[in-house]
Amino acid sequence: MSVADTLAESADAIAQGTGKTHVDPAVARGFVPEQSRAERTASFDLADFAVPKGREEEWRFTPVKKLAALLAEGTSPALDWAVDLTDGVTTTTISADEARGLGILPPQDRAAAVAAAGAPSVLLVEVAAEAELDAPVRLRLDGTGVDGAAHAHVVIRAGHHSRATVVIDHQGSGQLTELVSVLTEDASDLTVVAGQRWDDDAIHLAQHDALVGRDSTYRHISVTLGGAIVRLNANVRYAGPGGDATLLGVYFADSGQHLEHRSFVDHNAAHCKSHVTYKGALQGETARTVWVGDALIRAAAEGTDTYELNRNLILTDGARADSVPNLEIETGEIEGAGHASATGRFDDLQLFYLQARGIPEEEAKRLVVRGFFADIVREIPLADLRDEVSAAIEEELATTAYAAPTGAATDHSLDSTKEN
Repeated sequence: MSVADTLAESADAIAQGTGKTHVDPAVARGFVPEQSRAERTASFDLADFAVPKGREEEWRFTPVKKLAALLAEGTSPALDWAVDLTDGVTTTTISADEARGLGILPPQDRAAAVAAAGAPSVLLVEVAAEAELDAPVRLRLDGTGVDGAAHAHVVIRAGHHSRATVVIDHQGSGQLTELVSVLTEDASDLTVVAGQRWDDDAIHLAQHDALVGRDSTYRHISVTLGGAIVRLNANVRYAGPGGDATLLGVYFADSGQHLEHRSFVDHNAAHCKSHVTYKGALQGETARTVWVGDALIRAAAEGTDTYELNRNLILTDGARADSVPNLEIETGEIEGAGHASATGRFDDLQLFYLQARGIPEEEAKRLVVRGFFADIVREIPLADLRDEVSAAIEEELATTAYAAPTGAATDHSLDSTKEN
């Protein structure tokens, strides 16, 4: 029940003389209770999104006090994207109105609405119909500083029966709000790899949306290894039956980093699939990660098959991982639905096994972390991209000074393990 509904019910009760005047104490304190994802705002109008205060369900894990510059209305200078194209792909610059005319999904939070309103133009990347790309399309943004907010909007459209991989790489320093809008036409196969390898002082708020066409396959792979604050929402909706969406993520948080990933799969069409898997490792006294996974199966989405999974590996004392899976089902005519979430420290048996074979403790721990991420890295479709991501993880591991947790795992999820 929304705040408005709660207050309206109390007002009606008073008017009818029932004496029912109770209002949830949390509502009275200004907290906004959780509501169905189907009821949450989606709009291109920035006025529809109030500046968050940190009490809202969508923002309660996020350090909003540090985001004032990014959540304020305003425009930014044009960003210099480095673009590496291949045959069958074109890029153009279009207006915000032209982008909306393509049928992209609207922003779902304040930061995405700021990006849509504040970006001076929209970069449109188009994969031609029936094109099959052997090399990835690469978009790279190098931040040059943290002074002032920058806003970006990118639209990626995959033509029908096409197959392509698009890599969006973020590096350097900066404060960025970003909206990436993906359209996959019928029977296309598109993979988007988003790399967040920022410097330690960068702040990045992003929404990556996909409208998945009939019988299309879509993969979104997020690799987040840098930045002071990174919050990335990956959302999916279906334009027709038979769509298959996979959302994958790996993240490695060090001391002082806040890495937050959210996903929302809106099953609004029949006979569609989704699979969500995010894995994170944390080390350092103030390392913080957040994962919130939402899946909504609407009444019309018969034959849905969905599953979401989050795993977090605590490497040192003081690190904190929040993990919140949510599943809403409006019809029983589905193939399957479930979620799982767990947070824990190193498996002592795995370490013992490796050390018993002469592998030093520190190297054994690194092997465990590599293995922890391996199943997601294997999902990256091109070998050179897999090698690139593996090298970035190796670089992160090389700077890690492990100090194994002294007690049970530090777990701030709703439950240390959930299986439904």
